[in-house]
Amino acid sequence: MMNTPTPPRPLAGVKVLDLSRVLAGPWAGQLLADYGADVIKVERPGSGDDTRGWGPPWWGEGDARTAAYYLCANRGKRSVALDIATPEGQAMVKSLAREADVLIENYRVGQLAKYGLDCASLQQLNPGLVYCSITGYGQTGPYAQRAGYDFAIQAQGGLMSITGDRGAEPQKVGVAVVDLMTGVYATTAILAALHERQHTGRGRHIDAALLDVQVAMLANQASNYLVSGTPPTRMGNAHPNIVPYQVFATENGHLVLAVGNDAQFCRACEAMGLAALAQDDRYTTNAGRVKHRAELVPELQRALLARPTLAWVEAFDAAGVPCSPILDIAQVFDDPHVRARGLRAPETLGHPPGVLTPMRFDGQRPMAPCPPPPLDADGEAVRAAAQAGCWPETP
Repeated sequence: MMNTPTPPRPLAGVKVLDLSRVLAGPWAGQLLADYGADVIKVERPGSGDDTRGWGPPWWGEGDARTAAYYLCANRGKRSVALDIATPEGQAMVKSLAREADVLIENYRVGQLAKYGLDCASLQQLNPGLVYCSITGYGQTGPYAQRAGYDFAIQAQGGLMSITGDRGAEPQKVGVAVVDLMTGVYATTAILAALHERQHTGRGRHIDAALLDVQVAMLANQASNYLVSGTPPTRMGNAHPNIVPYQVFATENGHLVLAVGNDAQFCRACEAMGLAALAQDDRYTTNAGRVKHRAELVPELQRALLARPTLAWVEAFDAAGVPCSPILDIAQVFDDPHVRARGLRAPETLGHPPGVLTPMRFDGQRPMAPCPPPPLDADGEAVRAAAQAGCWPETP
């Protein structure tokens, strides 16, 4: 019988205290748990993380019923219910923080200072603590006291101004992309601070702001504005800097054609029976294609209407031209490549379905061994350890 290899755990031994809720902070905590860290999630007694009730859909039955939303961001953690507004709850958090390597929180600026759980207070107890504060607008600035939610940040941070069809209503992205990217950015900062601590012995206070992340995420669109002085606008599925790079209709649906360079454009034209078009002086360079977008795109669209989507995908694949059908989420999980890559977490007794971390280490995906926990599932053990002044043993 072949032995199943143990999933990689590069952060084994790292202790994380997760005081966050909803998505950005829990996403960072789940990433650290997948990488092998021991993550204890501190939740409100009685209700827990807000997202436990953000259903339907639900997983589980009766008192164990949990919203699918909660499941997506809390794999691999232990749960303890503590009321941090009480002296007893505060004492337990301080006891755990003395032993922790990392603390993640997303309370409003200054709120934890009222309980003696702010970074300055806890780093007096544990100078090596890496303390990550996630807020909508950051620890400083005129908006620091505002509550920050992904949707509002997509609006205020410029993303909605460039998302949606030209002249139509601005659109948000279909997932809370700012929360997710803030979780990822926060994780990279935490890992950088842990690496630095090996040399200095001291932790850091990481100020992770959704608005900062949103502005950074503007990437080429921000650079386009800063270089040109002209604010980008909504262009639907078209690309501001590359042509053709957008959605096209086909005989029976739609596809994405993503031509990234001049050689690919030549091959795409040949595949469409439009070889002469690639020799047209207006279209031989990407700069020319961007300038003459309005003339070029309709010619390509007329050609693409002649065949069904999958026929074009096969033709463009054979020509080495990036092209994809537009799949719904059920089709994504049924896609042979997604199945082959093993992105769907195996559903076993007590483990809900889910999506594994996209990173691989030596060909293996790290995977936290425990499912998202019921509220206070580990409360007795964690509280006993905290009262004893130690970190609870890893189960």
